[in-house]
Amino acid sequence: MSIEHTHPAAGAIPDAPAASSLAQRLKALSARPQSLTARELIDRYMAAYAGADTTRAQRLSAWSTLIGEFTLEQIDSDVMYAGRAELSQQPALVYLGLDHQGRQIFRAKGRKQEKTPATVNRYMVAMAAVFTWAIEQRLAPRGWVHPCRGIKRLPEPDGRVRYLDDAERIRLFEACRASQYPRLYALALMAMLTGARKGELLGLKWRQVDLDAGVATLARTKNGDRRTLVLLPELVDVLRPFAGDRDRHLFGSVASKHQKPASVDSAWRDAVARAKIRDFRFHDLRHCCASYLAQAGTPLNVIAEVLGHRKLDMTRRYAHLTTQTKAAAMRTALSGIGC
Repeated sequence: MSIEHTHPAAGAIPDAPAASSLAQRLKALSARPQSLTARELIDRYMAAYAGADTTRAQRLSAWSTLIGEFTLEQIDSDVMYAGRAELSQQPALVYLGLDHQGRQIFRAKGRKQEKTPATVNRYMVAMAAVFTWAIEQRLAPRGWVHPCRGIKRLPEPDGRVRYLDDAERIRLFEACRASQYPRLYALALMAMLTGARKGELLGLKWRQVDLDAGVATLARTKNGDRRTLVLLPELVDVLRPFAGDRDRHLFGSVASKHQKPASVDSAWRDAVARAKIRDFRFHDLRHCCASYLAQAGTPLNVIAEVLGHRKLDMTRRYAHLTTQTKAAAMRTALSGIGC
């Protein structure tokens, strides 16, 4: 006599012991850690952080000092509001590099005693990202309200827009060509023609570049997005003589045979000084790119795409340049009508 074995149909209600076991497993999986402190949460976040923001660790370290002993249950918008006020009174810091253990070194910036509103806002953004991550990872207490909710950003002045005129640009590029770092001109030209940040360019390897197609791919940008840079023919011509092994940096240090990114701060300062240009930072090459595009009548949304801005608000600082271009075009085309 054969015995047929039957199996419960899909979707069948499990018996009581199976249901109890399933409930216990779900309960165990949904359990949350007990009373994490802000310092413990920051440590977990940084261990998992895969972004390209080099300031994130320093800013979160400041928050760890301020509120590190607070448990998440104790942190609310009042604590964050008070923490922001305290941070705003502390001096702004300048990044100096890494010590022998790989830790970041900072010093107080000049004689100015307080951080700017824009800097304080960035500190808030960094900590807000940690709290958002805690909620997503189910590390925060159930029903916990994001402590940065309801805290408005501090008002910021219009962002700095410094770009070179034709004569300044010629002098700068001549000085870059004469630099002891043989790729400084290529680096400066690429920054100006793509709008990429210095850190993004120094991190580029040849495997991310297709000179024939005229594109370079940034896998990790400051805001975490993937971005494609368009390489204009004149830039491709400058880069091609340096093309090398796919795992080498475009702008690597000569001593490491381009296996490590170059340190170009000294070479850049020397080039700016030789060119006799005042008040011009490497990051202003990015402003040059955006400003020249705006003056050519390029829509702000396209400029935002070139720069990798997530929000158009960041690009509005160039709006006055597009207005000037439109006004000039209108005067040329429409002047005399109605006279």
